[in-house]
Amino acid sequence: MQTWQLQEAKNKFSNLVSSAQSKGPQVVTRHGQKAVVVLSYKEYEKLTEPRKDLVSFLQESPLKGVELDVSRQKDTTREIEL
Repeated sequence: MQTWQLQEAKNKFSNLVSSAQSKGPQVVTRHGQKAVVVLSYKEYEKLTEPRKDLVSFLQESPLKGVELDVSRQKDTTREIEL
């Protein structure tokens, strides 16, 4: 991740945007402190994409409809030494 001072980011905003699109998120500092991160819109969409609940996730699974054997064996319990 490249770091830009605020003044440099303002003067070279086009370069900052190009770097965010091609190289990933760019950090901009103000008074030596990290202030903001500039990232491509594609990366922003990934971060803000609505999350699915577990039921929706499982319903969209490629394994939907596969029969699984989830029955338990009815054998006697095992002996444990205490």
